[in-house]
Amino acid sequence: MKKLVVIGAGESGIGTAVLAQKNGYEVFVTDNGTIKEKYKNVLLTKNIAFEELNHTEEKILNATEVMKSPGIPDKADLIKKIKEKNIPVISEIEFASRYTSAKLIGITGTNGKTTTTMLTYYICKKAGLNVGLAGNVGKSFAWQVSENNFDYYVLELSSFQLDGMFHSKIDVAILCNITPDHLDRYNYNLQNYVDSKFRITQNQTSTDAFIYCADDEITATEIAKRKFNARLLPFSIKKEIAEGAYVKEKQLIININQKPISMYLEDLALQGKHNQYNSMAAGIAARVIDIRKDAIKESLSDFENVEHRLEFVAKVHGIEFINDSKATNVNSTWYALESMQNPVIWIVGGVDKGNDYTQLRDLVKDRVKAIVCLGTDNKKIIKSFKDIVPQIVETSSAKDAVFQSYKLGKKGDTVLLSPCCASFDLFENYEDRGKQFKTAVKGL
Repeated sequence: MKKLVVIGAGESGIGTAVLAQKNGYEVFVTDNGTIKEKYKNVLLTKNIAFEELNHTEEKILNATEVMKSPGIPDKADLIKKIKEKNIPVISEIEFASRYTSAKLIGITGTNGKTTTTMLTYYICKKAGLNVGLAGNVGKSFAWQVSENNFDYYVLELSSFQLDGMFHSKIDVAILCNITPDHLDRYNYNLQNYVDSKFRITQNQTSTDAFIYCADDEITATEIAKRKFNARLLPFSIKKEIAEGAYVKEKQLIININQKPISMYLEDLALQGKHNQYNSMAAGIAARVIDIRKDAIKESLSDFENVEHRLEFVAKVHGIEFINDSKATNVNSTWYALESMQNPVIWIVGGVDKGNDYTQLRDLVKDRVKAIVCLGTDNKKIIKSFKDIVPQIVETSSAKDAVFQSYKLGKKGDTVLLSPCCASFDLFENYEDRGKQFKTAVKGL
């Protein structure tokens, strides 16, 4: 009997365990931390063997195959030992894709991938397709494969998930952009990270599509160096595109198979340059799978944005509070600051992933009146901005950060939580950080 060891008992791990058991594997789930009650109940109900607060190496190294949570780095000692024994280490996406014949629409990129994923899913759903949402968002892909029979899946794929994919194929692949991120996981070598993102195109054939941003320098340079089997469909706001999408004379134009769709930028539900890119990417994907033009236009005009991504929370005594907790890197925060019209009190900080803050200096100088640090180690942020922002305050809880921001603000200001960093020093994840922020704002 094939033995699957699942390392990490979160959403993707438990989903994989459920699907593996259904397909005749002997399954063992192991987690170094405590397993959440809801997941433990699933394991107990389904009689799946597990352990928490421990990794029993003897059991793990006896596996036929290992599925690891995307949060566990390849350089972890345990993963090294598994690989030394030539035991394949895969991601949930790789495992689950073996058991579905659904068309897979996969979206990756440093920024914009959640919005593009949610928008693509929304268009598919509204057009009446039998579609699931998974990957970094929604319910576990493996879990859905075990319980549902969808014709399509829209998958948000991080570089970590792509790293564990080898034989699976993405039918419609979207690469939003590439900017330096997670370099701590890639030996501080940008090319390693770029290679990881381009794994989304592996195994594609001439019947598949690869949708990408022609304006993104790193992507464009890389495409010139590589060969692709899939149909290439670029999008741009700087130049006309023969087949793909572009912006011209305040209109967004999607042209696939010589059947163009056009709509005015002001009619898009998502405003701002970064969202023009997201709308084009989702629109092309929808056309590739033959969704009707009017359904696409309608969806692009009435979609509501994702939680924790430039999400308006409240206005308190004339001060606006925006939750952009999902901004965990410099580029995401750059987009957020760039879209602000009012003076900004900027809440920033967390676990730094090798951030280069110099890219933000001009915007910060122009738009930020005060900085509120929210992290356990804020030295790098303070050093980067103390000469251009007169007021910098340090806090160590969402409640205190909101209170200090409120004290610094006046009518007409915007308090922007756009942390630029991961959240693991003080919070469970970016959602937890965003929720605590929103609760604190409502408590003012």
